[in-house]
Parts: sequence; C-alpha cells; structure tokens
Amino acid sequence: MSGKRVCVSDFEVEAREILPKAVYDYYRSGADEQHTLADNVAAFNRWHLVPRVLRNVSTVDLSVSVLGQKLSMPLCVAATAMQRMAHPEGEIATARACKAVGTGMMLSSWATSTIEEVMSSTTASQCGEGVLWLQLYIYKDRELTLSLVRRAEAAGYKAIFVTVDTPYLGRRWNDMRNHFQLPPHLSMSNFSSASLAFSEKNYGNDSGLAVYVAKAIDPTLCWDDITWLKKQTHLPVIVKGVLNDEDAVKAVKYGVDGILVSNHGARQLDGVPATLDVLEEVVKAVEGRCDVYLDGGVRRGTDVLKAIALGAKAVFIGRPVLWGLACQGEQGVVEILELLKEELRLAMALSGCRSLSEVSRSLVRRVEFASRM
Repeated sequence: MSGKRVCVSDFEVEAREILPKAVYDYYRSGADEQHTLADNVAAFNRWHLVPRVLRNVSTVDLSVSVLGQKLSMPLCVAATAMQRMAHPEGEIATARACKAVGTGMMLSSWATSTIEEVMSSTTASQCGEGVLWLQLYIYKDRELTLSLVRRAEAAGYKAIFVTVDTPYLGRRWNDMRNHFQLPPHLSMSNFSSASLAFSEKNYGNDSGLAVYVAKAIDPTLCWDDITWLKKQTHLPVIVKGVLNDEDAVKAVKYGVDGILVSNHGARQLDGVPATLDVLEEVVKAVEGRCDVYLDGGVRRGTDVLKAIALGAKAVFIGRPVLWGLACQGEQGVVEILELLKEELRLAMALSGCRSLSEVSRSLVRRVEFASRM
C-alpha cells in the first residue's frame, strides 16, 4: 500500500493494482458508454447541504431500523456477485465485516459462497447472528427459485430483495471484450449443476454472464410474479430496480414491503436517470406506505446524508465494498464501512443534525446551473 487510505477512491486505486484486469473490469464497468455510471456519482454534486448551526451536536445518533432490524447506521451493503474473485473469503468476509460494524448485508443469488455458509460465518460469536437479506433473481425454473427462498428462510435471512430490472443482461463492453467468465476454481455456490453455477466454459465470444442470463433468468417476469412470491414466503419482499413514480405506485398496490431505487449500478440500460435524481419522485409516490431505499453512486458520507434528506430510509453500497475486500479482505470492508460511517457522523454534526429524525428535506437544495447561452 502506497499510503493511508482516507477515502473510497483510495481503495479503488489500490484494488485496481491488485485485481486481474477482467475481474476489475467486471466489478467496475457499467452498460454501453457508461453515461449513467458517471451520472450516478455526479448526481450527488447537484445537491448542496444547507446546515443549521448552534445545535449542540456533542452526540450524534446514526442508528436506524431497517425492515425491523436495528442497525448502527443507514448505510448497508448491496448485493454484488462473485465476491471470491476479489478475495478468497469473499462474501463470508463481507458478512463478518457488516456484523462487526453493526449493519446489514444483501447476499447475491450469484454469490461464490452459499446462503448457509454466509449466515453461519456471522454466528461464530456469542452475540447473535448478522443481519442478512437475500437478493433474488427469478429463474425460469421456479422450483429452483423457491429453493433459494426456502434456504434463506431456514438460515435466518430477514428479507428478500427481488431484482426486477434484469430480464436480460445489459451490454457491458469490457465483459464482452474480455469474454468474461468465472475463474476455473470458482462457481456460483448456491447451484449444483455446472450450467446454473456458471462454471461451464462454452460461452463463445460474448460475455459469459450475458449468455448465462439468457439461458437461466426468466424474461416473462411481471407484476403478478410479485404476488406469487409474496404468497410463497413469510419474509418481507422488496422490489429492487424501480426508477419512476408509476412503478412505485404499482409496487405499493402489489403489497411490497419496500422499494429499492436502483439502476443496477448503471449496469443494465445506459441513459437512465441517476438514482438520486428520481428518489424524491418515488418517495412522494409511495406516500409513506412502504420504506424507500437507494443504491448507486454513494461514495461519501455526505452522499448518504443527501439521500436520507430526500427520503431514503437507508442506502446501499456495492463497488466500495468490493474495493475494500480486494485490498484487505474482512478488515478492508470494515475500514470502508467505518470510514463512511465516520464521514456520515461528521456530516450530520456539521449540518446540525443530532439524529436521523432531524434530517429533513430542508437540509438539501438543488444546485441551479445558469445557462451559458
């Protein structure tokens, strides 16, 4: 390591030096020309914080309840696939780090560790299990899909985040150029057959993952499938991938327990809005009938604060966790989470907010850019 890591980008620079090119490209890239990828980050700069002063901020409480679970902060870990490409302990290291910091983790269906392994890794100590949620793709094989849900229920997961923006995989140019596939010693561990575990080697000249999705994931997915899923599980069901008020209203109508405003890390359809730019629209549409969360582009504690001010109950981070994992495994993820937690605490204090209940819409103001015409 060349020096002290003081921000998320320091971790990314180091991770890029450590990871094989195809792995870094897979984690880093967005769809097509990656306009939305850049805009997810840039969107936070379109909002200013408007602090209140003289508020006695000697103590600041970041705690929040997410889906009935008390967390140390409104920053959670999003589902990112195939984490053992970043570090040998992969999702297990990430889960332990989340438990150590007191926040929740969403496990990808495409994890390189099993649903059971990840939960058991957080229960080794005597202080209870970690807070884990399952991210779910709906497979063409519905019994296979339900088996993942049943396993999550049995293992003690607390919710199902169903991804609704991936009937097909977006065009990720670097993955296509690299003919991306899993390293031979790894597989998607929750599946037993080679075809479903993404461990076959006959993917041709395309991104192997694009071929996998076309073969395995169900493109007929529709709103009635949300009803179907809710009937199959007692766990809360959150739809992941909503970007407008109409879909938000429909999600509430279909009885979802939460909405995650997400554009899949800008990896699906390039040219869609940054998630922060549509967050308030979704929050207004649901009128408090379910919680709204956000992912995409969160790189600083001030980003978290802005999202909370615009109505998010909590935010999720993906790539920063992978950079921490690549740099130093479990400890690297702890460092990333603690860094962002401290940035958020300081941002709240300097904004005059002693708890999340004091973070309101009045804290942020959209920057108006004067026309140069």
